[in-house]
Amino acid sequence: MKKDPISPPRHIAIIMDGNGRWAKQQGWPRIKGHERGAESVRAVVRGCREAGVEYLTLYAFSVENWIRPRDEIGGLMKLLRLFLENNEHELHENQIRLRVIGRLGDLPMLIQRRLKKVMAATASYTKGHLILALSYGGRAELVDAMRQIGHKIKDGSLDPDAIDDQTIVQHLYAPDVPDPDLMIRTSGEMRLSNFLLWQLSYAELYVTDVFWPDFREQHLYEAIEAYKARHRRFGDVE
Repeated sequence: MKKDPISPPRHIAIIMDGNGRWAKQQGWPRIKGHERGAESVRAVVRGCREAGVEYLTLYAFSVENWIRPRDEIGGLMKLLRLFLENNEHELHENQIRLRVIGRLGDLPMLIQRRLKKVMAATASYTKGHLILALSYGGRAELVDAMRQIGHKIKDGSLDPDAIDDQTIVQHLYAPDVPDPDLMIRTSGEMRLSNFLLWQLSYAELYVTDVFWPDFREQHLYEAIEAYKARHRRFGDVE
């Protein structure tokens, strides 16, 4: 599919859904769906680079996912470690900065160290930003922001009457990252699942029935083309 390089979304956020159902259809264990889903991550990172998308945020592991079976969580953490080990060179080659949003301290120490190492090594890159939402929840992010704001009010460094939208933005996990222009959800589910609740206020939503393990560059380009065909009013009239 030919890609139109004009006016792509600056920031795309993706809910990568359907790994388990994809694996079930194949008669395979759920972890096989996650393994195939890692290939989709690589494809989408490449696709965003080709399409001129500056920021890509992937909902990789939610705060609710900790209730899943221990062996599945262990498998997911192993896949994350392998993804970092096998793909760090591409981040360097393409000068893509890796970032993480979420409660990083919830993750196994080995994963924390690996993430911090790669984030530090790519911190100066500006040609693209890959943001992984790990142990992330939109409500948890807002709770953490409110706690920070509350502490500042308590110690007298913040006047409650001075609080506005920007005050909250400044206390989110990645306050310098622009809000997503386009949110893609795979597998056909019609919900946000506690993802970027503040940041998605004005995002265009695109839902596809394609399961995440089958999602490739052409599906990304289709979502981008659909985005370009929409008229974003931000509350204004036609």
